[in-house]
Amino acid sequence: MSTFQRARRRLRAHPFALDAALAAGVLVCIVAGSLVEPHGPDGVTWTLRTPDALSLVLMALGAAALVLRRRAPLAVLAFTGGVSLVESVTGDPRAPVAMCVVVALYTVASTTDRPTAWRVGLLTTTVLTGAAMIAGPLPWYAQENLAILAWTGIGATAGDAVRSRRAFVQAIRERAERAERTREEEARRRVAEERLRIARDLHDVVAHHIALVNVQAGVAAHVMDKRPDQAKEALAHVREASRSALGELRATVGLLRQSGDPEAPTEPASGLDRLDDLAGTFRNAGLHVLVAREDQRPEHAPALPAAVDLAAYRVIQEALTNVQKHAGTGARAEVSVVRVGPHLEVTVLDDGTGAGRHEAPASAPATASVRTGDRDGGGHGLLGMRERVTALRGTLTTGPRYGGGFRVHAILPVETRTSAAQDGS
Repeated sequence: MSTFQRARRRLRAHPFALDAALAAGVLVCIVAGSLVEPHGPDGVTWTLRTPDALSLVLMALGAAALVLRRRAPLAVLAFTGGVSLVESVTGDPRAPVAMCVVVALYTVASTTDRPTAWRVGLLTTTVLTGAAMIAGPLPWYAQENLAILAWTGIGATAGDAVRSRRAFVQAIRERAERAERTREEEARRRVAEERLRIARDLHDVVAHHIALVNVQAGVAAHVMDKRPDQAKEALAHVREASRSALGELRATVGLLRQSGDPEAPTEPASGLDRLDDLAGTFRNAGLHVLVAREDQRPEHAPALPAAVDLAAYRVIQEALTNVQKHAGTGARAEVSVVRVGPHLEVTVLDDGTGAGRHEAPASAPATASVRTGDRDGGGHGLLGMRERVTALRGTLTTGPRYGGGFRVHAILPVETRTSAAQDGS
């Protein structure tokens, strides 16, 4: 940092000292200006003159008032204007006390709004120039009178320019800070959304596979002594379900790795192309599952976005997991996937009448349709489905069926915001 910059920063830290130094400099200038006469006998020589006592007092008062120019700019302008007005009509030779008015007018224009600056500047210029021309000892056309008009106008204009520049710089600074805050908020929002999505995936994976492992382990324990072959088959299903759970957990948690970390997930995300495998795992656990699909893409229709494909798969997975846990033994489930125009409709029905199936009324919204198992166990199955569907601008309806059972119905738009943005680009 240079010496000039350090001195400038020190003066900004002590504005009263800066104003005192400015007042002293102005006093020196106006006293020096009052001691010389630019018009000699031949019009080109400089001669010394002695100002009268009143002029010296007025110069000292005007310069001293500038020390308070930051604290009371309008009052200082009024005081210096009065001093200059008195000086301009009190005799000859005149002292340049109007310089104090120029500094005060500059301060007012730089610290107030533009209409106030121009009104005050016009009033000051008119009063001082008019008084000097009409009541002053010099002719009205004297250059000293015109100098008052010019210098007061320059002071008001310079102050307004400085105020405008300060406002412009402040606006740029605020815009940059606001943009930085917006970027930070957007980054936090994206992080929160990603965490919520990963949490939903983890819940779906763990709930699905642990439910299957629990059922198969119970079957193995029940038939271990009497039918060991069936027990071995159940344990094989347990092993397969646990292996599948570990694979999906590895793929999901792998999303949290950094780009340079090893063993990044390479398997594709789950989707409707694995629906038959999903239904097969539930059938192996003893649940009767019927799958009906009419989701073939019509000609010239957009392809199913990956987010919609995954959401449909997770909705079916969570719905079947709830059937497995709450519908009771002997329950049957029906899965329907139908593509209707720009939407994909996913429906999961079951006819279970298990003890844990006290559902919310059919007329209740999706947010209120919560299985008793979710309430008692602190689960978030239906809530996770709703958030996953609404994130894609879809709708989810859940509730008990007439005559027993439960119904989960999701409508997902084929064209999401992400795919639409990609198509538009």
